[in-house]
Amino acid sequence: MNKADDLTFAREVVGGDPLAKHLDVQVEEVSHDHAVLSLAPKAHHLNSGGRVHGGTIYALMDLAAAVAANTGERRSWLVEGKVNFLTAAAPKTKLTARAAPVDIKRRLSLWEVRVESGGELVAVGQMMAYHFKPKA
Repeated sequence: MNKADDLTFAREVVGGDPLAKHLDVQVEEVSHDHAVLSLAPKAHHLNSGGRVHGGTIYALMDLAAAVAANTGERRSWLVEGKVNFLTAAAPKTKLTARAAPVDIKRRLSLWEVRVESGGELVAVGQMMAYHFKPKA
């Protein structure tokens, strides 16, 4: 695969996986080692308190890191994630997740993902990816 194919794979295959479609996550930007994804919260994204569910935010972060981690020549699976929720996300404000590398090695990479809503930082997390060469 060439670099353009790698970006297409990250955007369309990883960014369009069944969970991303179910949650209605949008891939806004993809470039080598970076991704920006968004989600416009709907009723099914909310918790019993009327705020965006932490699981929804975590899933958005996971997807952003997965898209970013798959922009290179090796395919990736996320193997670990840690999130700090900093404030509640308002129910009608778009969430934007930005994933960028902290460290990239041959087999493992660490990604920082930041989620904002209405210009406010909602969550920060780190996701670790395992890289492998797919079978031909």
